[in-house]
Amino acid sequence: MPPAAAHLRRRSAFSPAADLIGSELDLHLTGRHVVQALTPGFCDAASVYLLERWLVEENACPAGDPPHIEARRLALRVGTEASVRWEGLLPVGEVIVFPRETPYARSLATRRPQLPDAVDAHTSERLRASGGDDARIGRLLQRASFLVVPLHLRGAAVGFVVCGRGPERARFQPGDAAAVESLAARACVALDNARRYERERRTALAIRRSLLPATAHTFDGCRIAHGYVPAGHDTVIGGDWFDVLPRAGGRIGLVVGDAMGHGPESAVAMIQLRTAARTLAGIDIAPAELVRRLDSLACDTPGASFATCVYAEWDARRRTCTLIGAGHPPPLMRSADGRAAPVTLTSAGLPLGLGTGTYEPTVLHLPEPALLLLYSDGMVESRHCDIDQGITRLATLLAHHTDSCADITAPDTLHRWCERLLHHTSVTGGTDDRTVLLAALTPTED
Repeated sequence: MPPAAAHLRRRSAFSPAADLIGSELDLHLTGRHVVQALTPGFCDAASVYLLERWLVEENACPAGDPPHIEARRLALRVGTEASVRWEGLLPVGEVIVFPRETPYARSLATRRPQLPDAVDAHTSERLRASGGDDARIGRLLQRASFLVVPLHLRGAAVGFVVCGRGPERARFQPGDAAAVESLAARACVALDNARRYERERRTALAIRRSLLPATAHTFDGCRIAHGYVPAGHDTVIGGDWFDVLPRAGGRIGLVVGDAMGHGPESAVAMIQLRTAARTLAGIDIAPAELVRRLDSLACDTPGASFATCVYAEWDARRRTCTLIGAGHPPPLMRSADGRAAPVTLTSAGLPLGLGTGTYEPTVLHLPEPALLLLYSDGMVESRHCDIDQGITRLATLLAHHTDSCADITAPDTLHRWCERLLHHTSVTGGTDDRTVLLAALTPTED
C-alpha cells in the first residue's frame, strides 16, 4: 500500500470526535475530544498530559533534558468507558512526576514519538502501588504496544499523548505515529487557545469579584442586594459599575454607572470611575459636589467620557434620600403602600466627562420604609423597547413583586427580588449589560 494511502487509512481510524478538536475554548473538553478520537478505533486506551509549568507559567523554559517532568492528566479513555469509571484509580487532574528515563520524558526531550513494547518500570511500579489488587491495573499493564507522541508548540514543550494497544491488536508502526502527530499538532493549537481563554476569563472573574460592593456589611437603616448579568455569553466584565459607599455621619452612598462600550477599554474606564467614586466618598463633601468632582476626574480618564451614573445618599437619621443624576435613567422608588414609580429628578444631569460642573440634588423625605432601585440602561432599553416603556415595565415589576415574606428588608427577600428583576423583565433583544442595586431604606428613631 502506498505511504499516502496508508496514512489516510490510519487517519480514518480516528472517530468523528477528531473533527471537534478546537471547536470549544475549553481545556478539558478539548482533551476529551482527543482521547475520544483515538479510542476505540485507533487504540484501546488513550490519555493526554499537559506539563504543569506550561499550564501555570507560560514563559517557563527549563533545560532541554531535565531530570524529571511534571505533567497533569487532562483526559483519559479506555475503550468506550467513561473517564468517571477510572476516576478513583487514574483521576483526571492528577499531577505526576516522570523521571528522565521514562518514554514520556524522552519524547519531550527528543521531540520524537516513542514506541515502547511494554509499560516502563517506573510507571508499572506507580500503577501497582496506587491500584493495589484492582484488576483494571492488570489490564493496563498487559498492553503490548505503546505510542507516546510529544506535544510541542512554537518550539516549547506542551505535553504528550499516550496510546496503548492490547496483545490482540497490531503493534504501533512509525506511520501510526505520524498520523497521531498530525492530530496532536491540531490539538496543540486548540489547547493553547483554550488555556489563554481560561486565563483571561479567570482574570476577568477576579476583577469582577474584587469590584462587588460590600453588601454583606450591615448598615443602620439600610439593607442592600445587587445583581449583574453580562450582555453576552462570553462577556464577564463590561462597562457597568455599582458600589455601596459608607460615608461620614452614618450616611450610605449608592451608585450605579455605565461606561460606554463592552470591550476592555470600557472595563478599564469603569474600574477607574469606581475607584474615583470610592476615594471621593471618603471625603466629607455634599453629594452634588461628589458627582461634580467625579465628572472632573472623568474628563482626564480615557474612555470615561459620556459615562453615565446615578448617585443616591441615604441618611437614616434625617430620613432623607438625596439623588444626583448624570445622564442616567432615573431611580425607581417603591413606597410602603406597594406603589412604584420613577423618581422625578430636579435635573437629569449631563453624562460624566463633559466638564459641566453643574449637578443639582433631589432630596426626598422618607418617614416610612421604602425600596430604592438603581439600575443600568440595559434593564430598560433595547432595539425593540423604548426606554420610557422599559422604565414603566420595570416599575410595574417592582410594584407587583409578590413574596411570602412580609419583611422586605430581609436579605433573602431582597436577593430574590433582584433575581426576579434581572431575569423576568419584559425587555427583549437587549445587547447591554444588566445591573440592579436594590436598597431597603428604613428610617431610624431619633
